Amino acid sequence: MPHVSIDSGEPGIRGLFAFSPETAGPLNALAEVLLRGDNTLTRGERELIATYVSGLNECRYCTASHAAFAAAQLPGGMELVDRVRAGTAGADISPKLGALLAIAAAVQRSGREVTGDLVAAARKEGATEREIHDTVLIAAAFCMFNRYVDGLATHAPDDPAVYEAAAERIVTYGYGHPAPGAQQAGHAG
Repeated sequence: MPHVSIDSGEPGIRGLFAFSPETAGPLNALAEVLLRGDNTLTRGERELIATYVSGLNECRYCTASHAAFAAAQLPGGMELVDRVRAGTAGADISPKLGALLAIAAAVQRSGREVTGDLVAAARKEGATEREIHDTVLIAAAFCMFNRYVDGLATHAPDDPAVYEAAAERIVTYGYGHPAPGAQQAGHAG
């Protein structure tokens, strides 16, 4: 049972955004810029970083949500997402993305764990300064999103179809822009 009254019945961060619309706007705007804005990393790759960090944080709602969002935007779909979540060594990803995921994992443990060696390894694989910056910011933001969702004990549905439907909305409309006819306040998390 959530620690605050979520009258909307919405799960995870969506319920929290309905509870606190004044914080929903800026948080959705951040997710929109980080995960869908112009970038040399694809939307699917950025969603995969969010998924990976959420999985390391053991946030069920955010992991399931962003896994569905990443799978909908990556050629390897959910099979690739599941392989990355199980460990990047066996996943069919670029060496650059593997190096960026190592940076994201370091951020998840502590920002101070992002070492010069990790950054040098990412640069060696072709990561740009912007990609390194955005990876750190995505990882840090998702540590916050995960703690927000879990810290208020929100509900995480077990049905994968819930997350697949949310993925269709996010891919089509983005964060903070409900699908036509939808009554919910945002979708990040």
